[in-house]
Amino acid sequence: MKLIADLHTHTIASGHGFSTLQEMAQAASEKGLKFLGFTEHGPQLPGGPHIYFFYNLRIVPQEMYGVRILKGVEGNIVDQKGNIDVPLELLQPLDIIWAGFHLYQKPVWSKEENTRAMINALYNPYIDGLVHPGNPEFPIELEPVLQVAKETGKVLEINNSSLLCRQGCEENCLQIAKMAKNIGVQLMVNSDSHISFDVGRHDRVMPLLEKAGLREKDILNSSQERLEEFLARRKKEKEQL
Repeated sequence: MKLIADLHTHTIASGHGFSTLQEMAQAASEKGLKFLGFTEHGPQLPGGPHIYFFYNLRIVPQEMYGVRILKGVEGNIVDQKGNIDVPLELLQPLDIIWAGFHLYQKPVWSKEENTRAMINALYNPYIDGLVHPGNPEFPIELEPVLQVAKETGKVLEINNSSLLCRQGCEENCLQIAKMAKNIGVQLMVNSDSHISFDVGRHDRVMPLLEKAGLREKDILNSSQERLEEFLARRKKEKEQL
């Protein structure tokens, strides 16, 4: 399976990344990607950029090295209402808005509370999808989350970096992939790269997708047409708010 986009990446602006946006875009171009999602962490994560950073994203070009740059954020889910740590006025101009759980930015919640927070994040009209929902550090009830993702037309991620560094993540991600196929939920495959060498990396995800019986039609960022339709639909939905 060939991917045309990496929709979840980080640069030095996230505090624990090691490459600049230009280096990431150049790597994306060299690997034949058409889109690069530039999604720094929300400000509540240690080392994350100040909110002024997001105000200034307007100066970032829409294309670099022949790659379309999608300006976004990986917001931290901060309460069970599904809110993230980025003000509304900063979300409105962004191309993609992902939400997820991260250590250090909230109290430890129960499985039920994690599930409620993720479901409400999906109901948040500005959020486009959930990142690394298979992280075993934040257990959730998968089926209700996936059902709401289908209802809202949002996407869930299978994260290559999680499969490399989070013990127990592979089993959870395989469950997500199988259940998403059965329910009819669109998935996206991303590197979550924090260095240019990992842009577009999905070596750990592909065997898992094959095991789950997923095909290109099931993956949002395997098709330029499918991705552009998703971005256009979500933009229209947000403009109507």
